[in-house]
Amino acid sequence: MNQYVIAIDQGTTSSRAIVFDHAGTVASTGQMEHAQIFPHPGWVEHDALEIWRNVREVIAVALAGGNLTRHDIAAVGITNQRETTVVWDRHTGEPVYNAIVWQDTRTQDIVRSLAADGGTERYRQRTGLPLAPYFSGTKVKWILDNVAGARERAEAGDLLFGNTDSWVTWNLTGGTDGGVHITDVTNASRTMFMDLATLAWDEEILADFGVPASMLPAIKSSSEVYGKVASSQLLREVPVAGILGDQQAATFGQAAFGAGEAKNTYGTGCFLIFNTGEEIVRSKNGLLTTVGYKLGDADPVYALEGSIAVAGSLIQWLRDNIGMISTAAEVETLAAGVVDNGGVYIVPAFSGLFAPYWRAEARGAIVGLTRFANKHHIARAALEATAFQVREVLDAVNADAAVPLTELKVDGGMVANDALMQFQADLLGVPVIRPTVTETTALGAAYAAGLAVGFWKDLGELEANWSEDKRWEPAMAPAERERQMRLWKKAVTRTFDWVDQDVR
Repeated sequence: MNQYVIAIDQGTTSSRAIVFDHAGTVASTGQMEHAQIFPHPGWVEHDALEIWRNVREVIAVALAGGNLTRHDIAAVGITNQRETTVVWDRHTGEPVYNAIVWQDTRTQDIVRSLAADGGTERYRQRTGLPLAPYFSGTKVKWILDNVAGARERAEAGDLLFGNTDSWVTWNLTGGTDGGVHITDVTNASRTMFMDLATLAWDEEILADFGVPASMLPAIKSSSEVYGKVASSQLLREVPVAGILGDQQAATFGQAAFGAGEAKNTYGTGCFLIFNTGEEIVRSKNGLLTTVGYKLGDADPVYALEGSIAVAGSLIQWLRDNIGMISTAAEVETLAAGVVDNGGVYIVPAFSGLFAPYWRAEARGAIVGLTRFANKHHIARAALEATAFQVREVLDAVNADAAVPLTELKVDGGMVANDALMQFQADLLGVPVIRPTVTETTALGAAYAAGLAVGFWKDLGELEANWSEDKRWEPAMAPAERERQMRLWKKAVTRTFDWVDQDVR
């Protein structure tokens, strides 16, 4: 009885349910992909109803795979793709529009309008974020401004907003029949509406955006009992007790609890989080200031974050859009066919450039092509693009933080790629370390939920679960490292100012 915790990981490309035991090891899993919808260039959407259907399905698959019932589960934790925005009717449970995904760039005109008074740094002191299409706030405003009748319904109190954590929690706890409308501090910190110091919605910013406060979820800690799963669900009566945005969850799952510790997740995008403890550090070098986690009534822990929009999705693009590979794993084999990138660099600014540049008008480019270049060089350049972007983010962390990073814990799907991890260590000049359990995003959500119900007693018990699987030491000469970075930075500048009045 109650030997496990289940985590729902609602990600950008799929939804997963993963069951963990007390040692933090995986007992069973379920996973389903959902459709990626691209109505126009720069627009990225998901069907929120499909996501909810898939969440229910993967819970069933995970329980069946472990021969488990609800009686074996102590708590439910939720982690999610942050900034992806859902607006739905509180009475019917129907979304008024597709979920607008964090990668979407359609709101650049809204950003430009809001930045006319105070620039893109207008709200950074309060929220830790620059004005950018990335965050939930401009997406909510777009829906209210562009979906027929949405603003009137919102002002009448009929519509609810949330990132996908709120959407899943509301449905899981009953939906139109008593579902709880909440979010945690980590997700709230990604909306552009929450004051970092007070952990409350900022009424002045909401007024500037024209978003009624009645739409917003209640802000909770990352680890407390929010409610119980509804009686209509397989996990009925199990406490829903932990919520963390995916990158914060991965940091928590890596047991990076102390100031100065960091992790980098290599997924659809790539996200480096550096723990700054209880201090709010406001970046001067293009990083975001965010909430790392908050456990119950304890003080919040803050972090600096370097957000990279495109990492694993560049490999997906080679597979699905270009047809150069049939499986993601093939890219490592192709890349191994050459000793270097042949002078080819890929800057995957599909959604503009995120940290440290924040250039929404940038677009992707492949530079340095000659007749010598072939598919092997393209594959290698695609892998190396992620490592180059991480190096730029780490440079910004070192510039902002009091203590430079001395090692990097890594997780996510791409860490299985040995060549990429070695190149990453070479570029950073510090060791790169992979844990034994790489499902750190789901594990972090499970940890938060388990702490709330006493399944784990404290952070020390979680730290004891962490173990090292593999370590890559830097081997590249410093002069070569800096030559590579110089060429990369030259390539990045070629993507600037692409979108103008003639190019959308």
